[in-house]
This record gives sequence, C-alpha cells and structure tokens, in this order.
Amino acid sequence: MTAKAMTVAGIMSGTSADGIDVALVRIEPGKSRLKITLLAHEGFAFPSRLRLAVLAAMNASAISTAELARLNWRLGIAFGEAVQATIKKHKVKIDLVGCHGQTIYHQAVPEMYAGRKFACTWQTGEAALIAEALGVPVASNFRPADIAAGGQGAPLVPLLDYVLFADAKRGRVLQNIGGIANFTAIPAGASAERVVAFDTGPGNMVIDALVQELFGSAYDRNGVIAARGKVLMHVLDVELRNPYYKMRPPRTAGREQFGRAYVADFLAKCHAEGGAPADAIATATALTAETIARSYARFVKPRMKAGPVDYIVSGGGAHNHTLMAMLAARLEPMGCVIAASEHFGLPAEAKEATAFALLAWETWHRLPGNVPAATGAKRAVVLGQVTYA
Repeated sequence: MTAKAMTVAGIMSGTSADGIDVALVRIEPGKSRLKITLLAHEGFAFPSRLRLAVLAAMNASAISTAELARLNWRLGIAFGEAVQATIKKHKVKIDLVGCHGQTIYHQAVPEMYAGRKFACTWQTGEAALIAEALGVPVASNFRPADIAAGGQGAPLVPLLDYVLFADAKRGRVLQNIGGIANFTAIPAGASAERVVAFDTGPGNMVIDALVQELFGSAYDRNGVIAARGKVLMHVLDVELRNPYYKMRPPRTAGREQFGRAYVADFLAKCHAEGGAPADAIATATALTAETIARSYARFVKPRMKAGPVDYIVSGGGAHNHTLMAMLAARLEPMGCVIAASEHFGLPAEAKEATAFALLAWETWHRLPGNVPAATGAKRAVVLGQVTYA
C-alpha cells in the first residue's frame, strides 16, 4: 500500500484513569522520515461514575462479565464523544482514529493458566462505537501483536520518540510520567535498533492514590503537598529494594505491581514511621524521582556519548514542581539538561495521544509499529486491528 498523508485523531486514557486525551495529528510521508504536525489537542475528565467503574475493573480479583461488557461499551461512547468534541471545536476533518483503549489488565511476563504459560493484556473501549460516531475507520488494540511476537506489549511510544526526537549529535531521553513512568533513550546518531525504552516504575499512580486517600483530592497539584512534607528515608530505602527495580529491560509495570495493595502497604509503612500525611506524599514523590534516576544511571548513561543529554519530560508529572526539582537534583549532575516537551513543540499532555495517532497511521499502511529493542519482541510487527465505519 502506498503511504499517504492523513489526518488522524489519537485517543489515550492511561493508568491514572483520570480521563481522555485527544490529539489531532497530520502525518505526511517524507524522503527520510515522516512529518508529524500536531494540529490540536484536548483533555476530557472522566465522569465520576465512569472513573469509579474503570478503577474497580483494573486488575480486579473478581468482576462480572456484565460489568466488563458494559464498561467496554461505555468507554467506546466516551472515546467517540471526546473526538467529536475536539474536531467540532477545532474544525478539523479526520481520516482515521487511533485508540489505545483503557488498560484493565496487563501481564507482560508469562504465567500458567489452564495448563499453558503465556503473557496477556486487555485494553477496553468498543471501537465499533467510535467508528459509528465518527464515520471513519478506527485502529485499536495495539499491544497484543507485540506480545504474540514475544514482546511485553509496551512501551509503544518509542516509535514516536524516535521519529520526532532522534538527533545526529545529541543524545536524548524522552521521559513520560503518567500513572507509570517510562522513558525512551536515543543515543546521538543511533538507529532504531539501539533505542532503549522501558517502564522505570510508578509515576503518578502511587502519589495520586495517596493524595485521594489522605487529602480527598484527585492529585497533588504542582507538588504543593509533597513540598511541605519530609521524605521518610527508611520507607524509601525499603521500597527501593523491590525486585522490580533490579530487572533488566525490557520491562513493564502497571497496577498489577503498584496498585491498591501496594499503596495500602506503602501507607502502612509510612504510618509505622510516624510520618504525617504530607510525608507520605513526599516519600512517594521521591520514590518516583529516585527510580527514574537510578534507571537512567544503570541502564542508559553508559550508552550515551560524552556531552550533554536532552532530558525531555512529558505527562502529568511534568507539572509537579516538587517532582521535577527532585529529578533535576539527581539527573543534572549526570549531564542531563531537563526540559519540558513543550520546548520541542509537543505539549506534555498531548504526547501519548499523538503516539497512538502515529501507530494508527502505521497500522493503516500495514507498517510495523513496535520497536523490538524496546519491547523485547522477536521481530517488528504490524500492530492493532482496524474497525471500519
């Protein structure tokens, strides 16, 4: 199929389950690489009842099939409405939609079930409803093809990172801090085969859950709660011994590792140390910063050439001033120059939605969308399934 220019709507709803991001993206083939232009982006909070349903389904030990079916269709309605509102506001005509879906379970490592050992993943949100609402095809369900090829189904953003940010002379790290924190490291002049990408551990997930439990707010706006707390060093030291952080990449993380049970245990340790509520938030924030910094130092820094490294941060965590200050304190001595993705023309909150617009374009043209060096897959594969309007 001859590659053609298309305007694609990318839809992303992440592990924080706080809402839907939509990016309208123009993608045009070029001589050496694609030209990707962000036309517009919008964010939509989940209605409170829908968010509670999503959180209840994530990694649930027991839930009815009726609930799962209804959630799948309710999310499809919400995704379609979010794109409709975005294209109406910005008066953009789209050709295709790329929908990541809402992850409710992700098991990247093979485990035994019913007599066979395998990995699996599940992103929900009925694509047929999106296609019907918008009148254009929808590419969705991107992760399974990579897992079937021996990968972990994540991270999938490295393709966008490489297309947009690879540089002949400067090493770059693209750090996303959503519910889970992950980065893509691109040494100067590197081919896609030399890209390193993996989940470093919790991003906002533990912080948000603790803020909701202790302060009744959705998240720590600008990091003000963490700023008035003190880091409980014993708790931090204990958490840093988690075997996850010793795993070599590729690796992925989610609510399976850092969800409800983890947060309850973390909070109990903070209480045992006599910490105030703000101290628990400060300690969770330090955990995110420290696990990111240690991941960079151990697995990425030795691969980077001499000279400064552009460390480009996106995701909701980029707006947490306390977290960003902690990151700068750890990363700048290692030669990293911290910057927000806005300085490179891509707003932090639009990046992942833009990535899935790109993956949809790749799927539509039957081109591989995974980066095997990042996911651990045996080969590059076409990702996703297409639902026609």
